[in-house]
Amino acid sequence: MTTNKWVYLFSKDLTEGNKDMKDLLGGKGANLAEMCTLKLAVPPGFTVTTQACLDYEKNGKSINADIRTQVLSAIAESERLTGKKFGDNANPLLFSVRSGARASMPGMMDTVLNLGLNDVSVLGLAKLTNNERFAWDSYRRFIQMYANVVMDFNVSLLESTLEDLKEARGVHEDTKLSASDLKELVTVYKKIILEETGESFPTEPMEQLWRAIAAVFNSWENPRAVKYREIYDIPHSWGTAVNVQSMVFGNMGDDCATGVCFTRDPSTGERKFFGEYLINAQGEDVVAGIRTPQPINEFSKNDSNKNFKTLEEAMPEAFAELTSVYKKLEAHYKDMQDIEFTIENKKLYILQTRNGKRTAAAGIKIAVDLVSEGILSKSEALLRVNPEDLNQLLHPRLDPKANKKIIAKGLPASPGAGAGIIAFSSERAHLLNEAGKKVILVRQETSPEDISGMVASQGILTARGGMTSHAAVVARGMGKPCVAGCSSLIIDYAAGTLTVDGKRYKEGDALTIDGATGEVIEGVVPTIEAAITDDFATFMKWSDEFRKLGVRTNADTPDDAKVAVKFGAEGIGLCRTEHMFFEKDRILAVREMIFANTVKDRKLALAKILPFQREDFVGIFTVLHDLPVNIRLLDPPLHEFLPHSVEDRKELADSLHLDMKTIENRGDQLHEFNPMLGHRGCRLGVSFPEIYRMQVQAIMEAALICSDKGINVIPEIMIPLVAVEGELTVLKNDAIQEIERVFKEKGKRIKYKIGTMIELPRAAIMAGSIAKHAEFFSFGTNDLTQTTFGLSRDDAGKFLPDYVTKGLMPCDPFVSIDQDGVGFLMRHAVTEGRKTNPDMHFGICGEHGGEPKSIEFCHKIGLDYVSCSPYRVPIARLASAQAAIRNTK
Repeated sequence: MTTNKWVYLFSKDLTEGNKDMKDLLGGKGANLAEMCTLKLAVPPGFTVTTQACLDYEKNGKSINADIRTQVLSAIAESERLTGKKFGDNANPLLFSVRSGARASMPGMMDTVLNLGLNDVSVLGLAKLTNNERFAWDSYRRFIQMYANVVMDFNVSLLESTLEDLKEARGVHEDTKLSASDLKELVTVYKKIILEETGESFPTEPMEQLWRAIAAVFNSWENPRAVKYREIYDIPHSWGTAVNVQSMVFGNMGDDCATGVCFTRDPSTGERKFFGEYLINAQGEDVVAGIRTPQPINEFSKNDSNKNFKTLEEAMPEAFAELTSVYKKLEAHYKDMQDIEFTIENKKLYILQTRNGKRTAAAGIKIAVDLVSEGILSKSEALLRVNPEDLNQLLHPRLDPKANKKIIAKGLPASPGAGAGIIAFSSERAHLLNEAGKKVILVRQETSPEDISGMVASQGILTARGGMTSHAAVVARGMGKPCVAGCSSLIIDYAAGTLTVDGKRYKEGDALTIDGATGEVIEGVVPTIEAAITDDFATFMKWSDEFRKLGVRTNADTPDDAKVAVKFGAEGIGLCRTEHMFFEKDRILAVREMIFANTVKDRKLALAKILPFQREDFVGIFTVLHDLPVNIRLLDPPLHEFLPHSVEDRKELADSLHLDMKTIENRGDQLHEFNPMLGHRGCRLGVSFPEIYRMQVQAIMEAALICSDKGINVIPEIMIPLVAVEGELTVLKNDAIQEIERVFKEKGKRIKYKIGTMIELPRAAIMAGSIAKHAEFFSFGTNDLTQTTFGLSRDDAGKFLPDYVTKGLMPCDPFVSIDQDGVGFLMRHAVTEGRKTNPDMHFGICGEHGGEPKSIEFCHKIGLDYVSCSPYRVPIARLASAQAAIRNTK
């Protein structure tokens, strides 16, 4: 019987994987293998596959015998390559144990360094290296990480012990502690762990390793990892690989270092080598922001590190080799790389490379530059940018004319402007956000546990950390503004205060941060719209060259329409007429219409509404000029327009000369137990045809007014919530009669279309017969999803996340189209509709029209356009282009 391969080796001598095996080896493991193939200086090791993680879960969190056998064999190969022995007391082989999912999840999973040390081997390491301080520093780091990751110990108890020791010795940095200090710290650490857990710290290296591998598998399900996957739509079913790699040490002395670098600037995309490093440190020190990192070169200098030596100055030979490596890796991967490195006794080792997290602005610039440099084709460049990331480019920036009281300045870690009240913890940020408050998360430094607070915040401000710290990397990936390493901030968590230059701020006080300049500003500063760069315009022009789908917008006002046209909308796919009814100058007339007891009285009220509607449509048609405008006739039930407060009811009673009892009785009459499935949409048009006639009159008169101004409007009149053919037949005939009356009265004709929304399963099933009376179908996927699933969108949020987490649904069907169920109905409606009427056009106007996966589905089933909110138009343009590129035969 063939045994599954669970473990893959990587080294310059023998490599069993490559960069295309991310599904099995995770991104980190695949790239380690690939770098070994490129003959780079990568410490040897092995990867335990994602399938092993899934097997571990399936087997009740147990590592099976085959996996254990293959791990032991891989350890033996690592021993052969390094000349060291795992578990040996005189010449110990130590490992790092890191997670590595197929998608990059920076800071979301757990790492253990220096695994294999114990009370005896630490002495052997000290003797072998003739560096007692290094050995004990490595041991105390191992205990701290292992206790946190593997033993699930509250590591703050150990961290406070470290801080107390530094204070007692009068030093600020770990590097100033002596070997005897660190030896004492190890003893105290182990004592605390025993007292708190009742368990001695494990000293047998193989036990340490098995527990560490299991801990990485378990960390796939830790809350912050789950939260990160939910934010970035990463499937929970993937699992993580485990990378076990022989240790190289950046903390052996002043000829050792560790760092992170990017082959281009991750904030701007500029073609400049950028990075940070620390002498006599291990990798976690750089990303955790515990010490202020040093710049690798002049370009990487900023206000906090400008007085430090660059790596280029401190270790010129290692820097020259790193420069050669970064150029090789970027050319090989054809993308900006995020590289982790360690220098041990002046020798450079590469620990990781991956496609670097970047801001959307940087992503666009890098993509455009790589095309101009001849590295990528336009289609390849378009596939490199996540459509959702374009949201960042539309973020506001601070109004340069506004008064600003700048109280501090840190590093411009992630661009954009954010303002809100101070929250000192992730939990408080989340709670305040839930209460409708805008929040700035203020921390000494962030850690992966802060992910939910970062999501809930308008921006992140930290007192420590550099441009490659956790806060900076994650904020850039989220498109959140971030100011990091603002060392003038004095944060007191216990007192709940932030002090700057003697002035104290507390939770609830407002701050503004500018992630592009690093400025921290007192109060809330006004913002202005983001500017569109030449690179963005070029990139979107390429998108339009490739896409097949049209992109329209959902807009109810001229202002919304202006924004959408600026972003490239090719028309309006949904104009909701009812939103116009709620304006203060017309709501009374609407309510008068609702209270009318006769058709005559209802028409009198509608006559008051007519000029408002006509004016609204003239404004929208003028902005759209010659582009199509799809207008949905009144959809919601009438009770939605009734007043709810006592003051509003009294105003209505006085206006209509009615008593309050009559007002309340009318509300009771219109009340429905399930209004979503009640007297709404075309059902209102059937019961009260004069409402739709007034709207059709307003639309056509407005179109004729615009036509006289040289604007060639082709209005598309959309009848909502049709379920049976007869509804559309009756209402279409009514509309045509009204249109012909207007044409006759005005002595002029224009082109128009009449169609319907497909938002009920029966309408989709009967699309062939309904299409006989329609010139277009527009899928209202919000209601189509509700009625297909039998779910209320307003209530489903309480339990749908559980369905997604438990794998019952791949995602929330209100976020991304349910392609099997709702999608089946859509595909059927398109096929049957085209059979009946080959000339009709098809679109989508639900919220799904701006969601990339749904857009690709719309491309596949042959829709003519998607329609989305104005600020999602660029996202839809890029997603449509990507759909066309991916599905080109």
